[in-house]
Amino acid sequence: MLTKRIIPCLDIKDGRTVKGTNFINLRDAGDPVALAAIYAEQGADELVFLDITATVDERKTLIDLVRNVAHTINIPFTVGGGISSVADVSALLNAGADKISINSSAVRNPDLINELALEFGSQCIVVAIDTRFLNGEHIVHTHGGRKPTELRTIAWAKEIEERGAGEILLTSMDTDGTKAGFAIELTAQISASANIPVIASGGAGTMDHFVDVFTTGQADAGLAASIFHFKEIEIPALKGYLRGNGIEMRI
Repeated sequence: MLTKRIIPCLDIKDGRTVKGTNFINLRDAGDPVALAAIYAEQGADELVFLDITATVDERKTLIDLVRNVAHTINIPFTVGGGISSVADVSALLNAGADKISINSSAVRNPDLINELALEFGSQCIVVAIDTRFLNGEHIVHTHGGRKPTELRTIAWAKEIEERGAGEILLTSMDTDGTKAGFAIELTAQISASANIPVIASGGAGTMDHFVDVFTTGQADAGLAASIFHFKEIEIPALKGYLRGNGIEMRI
């Protein structure tokens, strides 16, 4: 049985880690380099770094910050935000990222997924899906969750796999920051039909929420932010709890 992964997420704005609820009301959560070091030491399996305003501000991801984080940690490191070309990805991988995550640029130009997978290999291409339930359907959003698209989430998840993505990072905007639990039903739907790993994001508040997303939700990884940033749940305790519930973890 494959081990499940625990992934802290660093949402970055103006060089600081921030966290909000339903993608708004952001509050400061600390220095990203210091947090990254703590999570690596605590046994996080991977780290995700999202420059959440890069696309909205029409600028590139903060390369120097990526380089500083990469020098500090010894676990796989995914970077997203403002990535729209082969050159962008090359620069981030050269700065120390192991994988990159695209969202808005993939929706705008789906062929970019194929292009990046061909150039760098599917194993380092993560496509993020920010989704909200609107008018009875799960709808893909872009620009840090600000813009709804015409894409249906489940169909889009299938398309990005077919185009060569190596992983799906699925964030429910409805549950994000609520600590009421992951979007289990949607996660299960996408996980059941996907042949690539699905990272579930948005809504973690208790250890049992991770049990649910790994069992009922069939996710390969659980991503969370505020519960780790504000020390509500410690990663070693979480992993121990999950193992006690029959879920394979790397300790």
